[in-house]
Amino acid sequence: MFYTTLEGVRSNKAFRLDLTSSGSRITCVYEETQPDVFVEVALSRDRHILTINCNSRTSSEVLFSDVTTPNSFSVVQPRQENLLYHVEHWRGKLLMLANTGPGHEYQVVQVPISDTSMAAWVPVFTPDPGTVIKDMEIVGDHCVLSAKTPSCHPHLIVVPLKHPKEAYVVQLPSWTCAIESRKPGLADQQDLIQFLISSPFHPPLPFCLYPERGLLLSGTEEGSSLDNQDRFITTRLEACSRDGTLVPMTLLHSVPLEHLRQAPLLVHVYGAYGRDLNMDFCPVQRLLLELGWTLAYCHIRGGGERGLSWHRQGCVKGKQRGVEDLQACLQYIFSSSISSPSLTALTACSAGAVPVGALCNSYPHLMKAVTLQAPFLDVLGSMKDPSLPLTLEDRDEWGDPVGNSEHRHCIATYCPLYNIKPQLYPSVLLTAYSSDPRVPLTGVLRYSERLRRAIHDHQSKKPQSGNFKGNIKAISRHI
Repeated sequence: MFYTTLEGVRSNKAFRLDLTSSGSRITCVYEETQPDVFVEVALSRDRHILTINCNSRTSSEVLFSDVTTPNSFSVVQPRQENLLYHVEHWRGKLLMLANTGPGHEYQVVQVPISDTSMAAWVPVFTPDPGTVIKDMEIVGDHCVLSAKTPSCHPHLIVVPLKHPKEAYVVQLPSWTCAIESRKPGLADQQDLIQFLISSPFHPPLPFCLYPERGLLLSGTEEGSSLDNQDRFITTRLEACSRDGTLVPMTLLHSVPLEHLRQAPLLVHVYGAYGRDLNMDFCPVQRLLLELGWTLAYCHIRGGGERGLSWHRQGCVKGKQRGVEDLQACLQYIFSSSISSPSLTALTACSAGAVPVGALCNSYPHLMKAVTLQAPFLDVLGSMKDPSLPLTLEDRDEWGDPVGNSEHRHCIATYCPLYNIKPQLYPSVLLTAYSSDPRVPLTGVLRYSERLRRAIHDHQSKKPQSGNFKGNIKAISRHI
């Protein structure tokens, strides 16, 4: 058995466990020396090759071995800055998702096992402009890709590997916001792929896709008519940000748009690390919709909804763009007669607190309340402290304020903690964790104390009798 272990927030070793009648033996088969690289082991879907995957946020290096002789590993392509790839196996070849497509986006390439160097990579499928690939599965002689349109609507693309030009799109219900593949067991059929689709208001629904026949089947009898039966509406919009970039939004509501002027609004945002905003099923979100709320999911730059370039545009010096994107989304919503600032709350967790906190400092009138869970609020202080477990790795995302003065200046312009000022703030609920290794509690406490002082100073200098006064409540939980 091959496995990895987690030490703190890192996994940098791969082990082999041999079990015999006389006992067991554990051997370390790989150890990563770079502090920003995460190691994991995996089997190809056809169970022919074993891989050791070594990924950072900016590079990949994969070692592979035939499962019949797992004593010797070969490197697919040595680590190269800004080269990302993920490996599968098909008929004696390696099938890969690699960011070698136009604009350094993902495309499907293949390479013979006898020569896996990058010079031998041959493109198999490149998506249309604007469509981005999120995941890949190999099912028989077909490559099934999970993808998103420019409006962030998920769908599937099936690529017949023997005739890749005959690729076709599998449409999913209009409410689909998330796709989760189900890994097959030994006894499962190998000619189909099972997956779940869901949205914040729709529980996961099982589907089976038979790529050979182009057949999509729902695991429930009512699955084929869900579009007609569901009571909630999914609307996809775009807001124009300050630099002219169109920012996608997903709105969920229970009545038509023209009737949402008085509806309370909850805005979700993340925008970091190239990760998509979480839009899985959540009973709380469904309850809010049933109570008449509108839910808005703002897919700002820094996230991954529109591909790797969408992430790159919101990294390091581009972090302010994410704040501008969020501002543009809110202003577009309000100008479209959907809700109003006095009925609006923003919610985010971890790194999603950065654009929300920055917006509170610059445009506090755009919202009435904010809830932040395990919020990352002291960007500058955290990136200056190399003793924290994620600082060295996270400098690829936020910048290096110690070794680069431009990075320091850029972080200082938006960092939520360092831009608090005496003014009328929205009500803020912070939930933090004393044992959180990723988001230090000290930064949350410093932020809450500065915010309290700023609100007090504002109210002391300019009392506003009868008007709403911002307040803050912080909750610390021990876990």
